Amino acid sequence: MADDKRRGGKRPYGDDRRGGGNDRRGSGGDRRDGGRDGRRHDGPRQGGGGRPSHSNGGDRRPTRGAITVGDEPGAELPKWIRDEVRLSTAKERVQPTLALLQDAAYGFAAGKYRQIAPKLEEAKKLSSRAATIRELLGLTYYRLERWEDALREMRAFRRLAGETTHMAIELDCLRALGRREDVDKTWALLRELGADGQAKSEAKVVYASFLLEQGEPGRAWKVVQPGRLHAEAPEHVVREWYVAARAAAAVGDAEAALKLAKAIEKRDVAFPGLEELYGEIG
Repeated sequence: MADDKRRGGKRPYGDDRRGGGNDRRGSGGDRRDGGRDGRRHDGPRQGGGGRPSHSNGGDRRPTRGAITVGDEPGAELPKWIRDEVRLSTAKERVQPTLALLQDAAYGFAAGKYRQIAPKLEEAKKLSSRAATIRELLGLTYYRLERWEDALREMRAFRRLAGETTHMAIELDCLRALGRREDVDKTWALLRELGADGQAKSEAKVVYASFLLEQGEPGRAWKVVQPGRLHAEAPEHVVREWYVAARAAAAVGDAEAALKLAKAIEKRDVAFPGLEELYGEIG
């Protein structure tokens, strides 16, 4: 994702969000159509542009090795995160909170979600108003397919940070829980609040995919209807094309669907689901 200018910098736990895509963790592997399957919308806020799609995005992970410099817990975390924790945490709880958070950041970058969940839960008990802790805990629950828990933490993060960065995750959790009306309400809220380009793109992928599941391809097309198809489009835009192609195929517009499929293939011949897409087009 783009650098988080409001909150001060890049995330320390890696940009693994594949944006609407690369590989979210729900069921189903690496579907780029926004399904509950990869880590699409779950990259911590950092530089670069991810998760959601989230390639590596130039994020800087803490250097492996000792988790303290001198005697200061959490010294390898970015200064703005340490400052955030200090400002939102009782003084006597700051050091243990930072130690837990830094340890969890390493674990998240390594994909050790089950191991770090208890550490983040303890950090939350010590500092429930630190937005970074609620964010990382929400992303961890999402990886573990703990949809209710992930939804709660992502909503808490949004309230504390005042950001809509992860509303695609909120949408996908609601989708996984079968809360259809709440999916619609959350999409409407996102449109009201606004979001940056990639965060909005990832949300569009999830919401349009939800509409396809509900048998509403016409509405799905309106959500992800593409503009100009250009060869250097970012990955999160290509994921929009994929869902748009499926919607076009579903309404019987094979010409539009085929045009999008060919644009995707030109951009990424190994794009997950491309073969199945051609099958849907017929």
